[in-house]
Amino acid sequence: MNAAAPTPKGERAGGWLVLLVMGGLALLVAGGYGAAYAVASEKVPVGTSVAGVDIGGRTEADAAASLRAGLADRVERRLAVSAGPLTERLRPTELGLGVDYAASVSEAGGGRSWRPRRLWDYFTGGRELPAVLAVDQAVLAQALATVSQQLGATPIDGAVSFVDGRVEMVAPQPGQQIDGALAEQALTEALLDDASDSGPVELPLTTVQPAIDTSDLEEAVTSFANPAVSGPVTLVFGTTSVRLQPRDFASALAMRPEDGELVPDLDTDQLAALVATATAGAGAPVDATVTLVDGRPQVTKAQPGVSYAPESITNAFLDTLRAPEGQRELTVEATVAEPAVSTKEARALKIKERVSSFTTAFPYAEYRNTNIGRAAEIVNGTVLAPGDTFSMNDVVGERTRENGFTEGFVISDGIFKEDLGGGVSQMATTLFNAGFFAGLEDVEHKPHSFYIDRYPVGREATVVFGSVDLRFRNDTPYGVLVQAVLAPSTPSSQGELTVTMWSTKTWDITTSTGERYNPTPPRTRTLRTDDCYPNTGYAGFDIDVVRFFREPGQSALARQENFTTTYTPSDTVICRPPPRR
Repeated sequence: MNAAAPTPKGERAGGWLVLLVMGGLALLVAGGYGAAYAVASEKVPVGTSVAGVDIGGRTEADAAASLRAGLADRVERRLAVSAGPLTERLRPTELGLGVDYAASVSEAGGGRSWRPRRLWDYFTGGRELPAVLAVDQAVLAQALATVSQQLGATPIDGAVSFVDGRVEMVAPQPGQQIDGALAEQALTEALLDDASDSGPVELPLTTVQPAIDTSDLEEAVTSFANPAVSGPVTLVFGTTSVRLQPRDFASALAMRPEDGELVPDLDTDQLAALVATATAGAGAPVDATVTLVDGRPQVTKAQPGVSYAPESITNAFLDTLRAPEGQRELTVEATVAEPAVSTKEARALKIKERVSSFTTAFPYAEYRNTNIGRAAEIVNGTVLAPGDTFSMNDVVGERTRENGFTEGFVISDGIFKEDLGGGVSQMATTLFNAGFFAGLEDVEHKPHSFYIDRYPVGREATVVFGSVDLRFRNDTPYGVLVQAVLAPSTPSSQGELTVTMWSTKTWDITTSTGERYNPTPPRTRTLRTDDCYPNTGYAGFDIDVVRFFREPGQSALARQENFTTTYTPSDTVICRPPPRR
């Protein structure tokens, strides 16, 4: 067996030298690499600029701060934006635009890394970079929408309206609005332009067509609007019908946009109000009557009470509006209460002219103004059909405070006393004379117990609720409308009450008054009561009055009616203090 040859001593020493040299070189490289890392650390590569702002050789935080300061004049300025001839100035923040400073520094190479490439870039990779922008899409969209309203033009939809029974149209017009995507591109490109060189940012406009165009408008007018106002519509409620003219119902109509079309719409509340004006609505029916309009009798139409659900007829009513003439009638399911007096019956009364009028005067007293005025208010407008009997007590009612009356002087037991309703006999006397000269039948009247000289002698009446009434019957073939008008008295002037009868003239009435006879002297009465009122008496007497009936325009006497009145004396009253108790 052969033994290994021994290594020469010089050869072993050379190997160690190589290792030592290599180790030294390694230490030298490692030290240099570490020194390079220490210098570069997390700094941005030397010579780097973002949007023209030098941030090279700075740490991330310093670079971001420098970039913020360097771009402040551009990011915080008001940016001029224009569309067409109009210009608006807005801050980028109002547009949702800004700079992401941290991301911009990161893109520029900021950040800590041991990668050799990173260290190499630090010393050799400096370059010009754009800033990383931050865009808040929601804010930008809202801002562009607002700017579009200010700088653009909103499209005008075609529209139909109904005015005074006519169709009126609004012609459609296209609009212009800002193109969002192109506007964002233009704004972001202009955001970091040099503030000294930048002009207005042109925001591109795009044409927007109206949702309701010409063809939609023509279809709406042809299919609904024109037919709707082509003629009246009749609504039938039971035996009652309501005829509505286009000028009546047009204001309840509309055409609203829906899915790119104009569709008919109906205001059911307004339609119900129209029906209510021609009926009594859901309330009690209203009888036809005759009232004075501008000083002439006029029939007020009857109004049935009608209850129905307006919303239930919406579609049927709109369909009826499309129907041609002769088919524009709609039967409505309703509860109908018919009036007791129809319009036809009211017209048949033939109340058309003044047939009598009578006026009486009275001295000033506030209680007379109150009581006579209240009685006139109640009596005024009373209508008597042929055969009806007027009762003053029934019509006026009891003279109470609740009924609007106050205390005044009345005649009781031949002397004056205070009681509620004093002075109302003025109405009784005036009514009696108006009925007298209208030729109406005297059913019941009672003169005052003693004569009051402001009344026509032998032709006057008094009333006491519950015992003494004034009644006359309409024995003519026509209706009678009673009109009562008061001119109040004042401290310096008398009052006047006028009652007028309106009808068709049946009689020419004349009268004669005889001489007074059977005089009766007054007594003298001394009273010791708290409610004594002194009076200077005068004699009583009898008197005859004749009413003559002639047919209108005829001289021949048809008949006559005699009235005899006996007045008791008006006693002289002397008041003395009441006896001590």
